[in-house]
Amino acid sequence: MTELRSFFAPRPSRRPRLPRRRRLAGPAVAAAALLLAAPLPAATAQETAAEPPATVPALTDWTPAEGSYHFGPGSRLVARDPVSRRVAATLADDLKDAGRGRVPVTRGAARDGDVVIDVDRTRGPLGTEGYELRAGEQLEITGAREAGAFYGTRTLLQLLARSDRVPAGRTVDVPRYKERGVGVCACYINISTPWLENLLREMAYRKQNQLLLELKVKSDRHPEANSWGYYTKGELRRLVALGEKYHVTIVPEINSPGHMDPWLENRPDLMLTDSDGTPQPSRLDITKDASFAFYKSLIDEYAEVFPATSWHMGADEYMLGSDFAKYPHILEYAKKKYGENATPQDAFIDFVNRVHAYVTGKGKDLRIWNDGLTGAHTVPVAPGTTVEHWLDVPTKPSRLIEQGHPLMNAAYSLYLVRGGFHTDTRKLYDEQWDPRTFEGEKLATSDGITGAKISLWPDNGRGETENEVAAAMALPLAHIAQVTWGAAHPDPTYAEFTDRAGAVGQAPGRRDLTKVPVADGTYTLRDSEGRAAPRDVEVERTADGYATLKATAGGKCLETRSGKLTLNVPLQPGTAVTEETCDRANTLQRWEITRVPGGHRLTNAVTRMAAHVTDDGRTLQYPADQRRPTTWTLTAH
Repeated sequence: MTELRSFFAPRPSRRPRLPRRRRLAGPAVAAAALLLAAPLPAATAQETAAEPPATVPALTDWTPAEGSYHFGPGSRLVARDPVSRRVAATLADDLKDAGRGRVPVTRGAARDGDVVIDVDRTRGPLGTEGYELRAGEQLEITGAREAGAFYGTRTLLQLLARSDRVPAGRTVDVPRYKERGVGVCACYINISTPWLENLLREMAYRKQNQLLLELKVKSDRHPEANSWGYYTKGELRRLVALGEKYHVTIVPEINSPGHMDPWLENRPDLMLTDSDGTPQPSRLDITKDASFAFYKSLIDEYAEVFPATSWHMGADEYMLGSDFAKYPHILEYAKKKYGENATPQDAFIDFVNRVHAYVTGKGKDLRIWNDGLTGAHTVPVAPGTTVEHWLDVPTKPSRLIEQGHPLMNAAYSLYLVRGGFHTDTRKLYDEQWDPRTFEGEKLATSDGITGAKISLWPDNGRGETENEVAAAMALPLAHIAQVTWGAAHPDPTYAEFTDRAGAVGQAPGRRDLTKVPVADGTYTLRDSEGRAAPRDVEVERTADGYATLKATAGGKCLETRSGKLTLNVPLQPGTAVTEETCDRANTLQRWEITRVPGGHRLTNAVTRMAAHVTDDGRTLQYPADQRRPTTWTLTAH
């Protein structure tokens, strides 16, 4: 797909006073919106309280009450059992990050102004992720499981983002879909871990629970495969820990048996070879036992880092740009295993099913893309394999469900391709898109559908920077959170939905990655060890939060451009950092300047490699774990 494309505690005695339940819908919502646009006389003020407070996802079940809950300096978090206290501890961290100071967590009796967090396993109708929130003199959040109580705290954080007061009332909030996701291909081009950490926080803030991450782990078992784009196991363990804290499961993917060029560059023995003897660097030879053993070893190594009970093997576009006829030994393999009526596609599905058997034997579910399930075949894909449907092909979603496959909607209309296609969120909202709407078919019910995700793909890696992608995905992220948790069209217009998304703000703890730690101006740039000649440069912040460095002598800009291109990006470690003709549209001339002890680090905004000065004074780009990044001093003129 690379080419195209989240114990019982006693109940407090005080409850808010709740009148008979009232719900507004359709014309009533529209009328209320018109009223809110104009000043209200005092007599109608209580009427506006009947509207659910703005959240993403929207609260669809809201019973208003008189008065309001007030969060103030004396407010505490009351949690009486270990699970509730864990939820409270995370909330306390987030309140601190939101500027609320250190809010104490206590087991004591609740008093006015407190937030009471309760995990009550007898509340079965709430499911594993639903919660009840009651706001009055105190604010109570109850879940049947830890995740439900946690999601209730996300609603509270959104309400407190705008005011210390929460309207009195009650909501019971339960998700419509099990999987509410984002997919990221960090499979060739490294995406910075701070960016991924921000994504995890933003997903959790909007009650998304699944990050599907195609990526490369720096391998101990296969060091020959460690070309750049990888993540160290330490980096990923920290990312997984953050995901666990915020109830976002990270599902890893190694796409196979196609798109395996990140792993096969130095393994020609495992490459599929055509009838002319030409090896195909992106295709694993599915007829070799050694190929399957290699892939199993990667699964096992990833399991050391990712505890998720799902494994994504991709299984798409194996013959992209080619066809099975060029590889007659695949048909021979299929016939030997499945008889004279077998097809080459049977060999492909056989590989998928062998992976399925391997991962299910280790307690994991298998996930694949849908477009690999095309072509004549006699061997069915093992039932229970989750199919992520992104492309309209002859085998329709309804048929996949009939065949016993859980189905996730990963429609191409939800994609953000770096430097290419961007989802049209306004259009989807106006059409009332929901997870039943697949590419090529809309299903009448949600039966068999696990949920939906947006996908971020790096096809033209230099087309946009990470920060530009983050800005572009803000509304798509809010939209997919809305349609997978609740109603597809909570507001009459898209403008009102964007207002809702803006009102909840950003997740607490999110780092601003657009800050440049030095002001625009002219500086002398030196490496701290004096190995490179100092140069005078003009530093100028770019609109997306990086900086260009233009040499005053010659007027050229610092850039990395040499070496082999992957997805239009020079990703070879050890290639030169040079001065080139300045071009503000050229993302390879944008640099992340980071404060470090003794000075600053320069990291290319796209290659994610740092500038390193060699002993003979050359400036080269390297991953930080391969060569120690140079510390640079910037002395203002």
